[in-house]
Amino acid sequence: QVQLVESGGGLVQPGGSLRLSCAASGFNLDYYGIGWFRQAPGKEREGVSCISSDGRRYYADSVKGRFTISRDNAEKMAYLQMNSLKPEDTAIYYCATRYGLGLKCGGDYRYWGQGTQVTVSS
Repeated sequence: QVQLVESGGGLVQPGGSLRLSCAASGFNLDYYGIGWFRQAPGKEREGVSCISSDGRRYYADSVKGRFTISRDNAEKMAYLQMNSLKPEDTAIYYCATRYGLGLKCGGDYRYWGQGTQVTVSS
């Protein structure tokens, strides 16, 4: 059974940092791309950052230079390091995965976690 569980969200002040974690189980992560998505109230879901099975990375323009995605296939973990957080980063963040070798950050991500709330506020 494929399962993704996010953790690490919380309340942080502007300019602060958080590291989100995604624990995967029930499948071999080696052949899957991983994505971090977010959805803020009243907005569509946005692809924040994605990493392919061979380590290629994509970042949305809004987070370039501030966020870093990584993965550890042996431990079946993925991470999103978020620095210099802004109030507009406030959203529910979801970890998702897709089977395939290419780098994509939208469309056909099949499996999703429950999400973790990130709130950036003074």
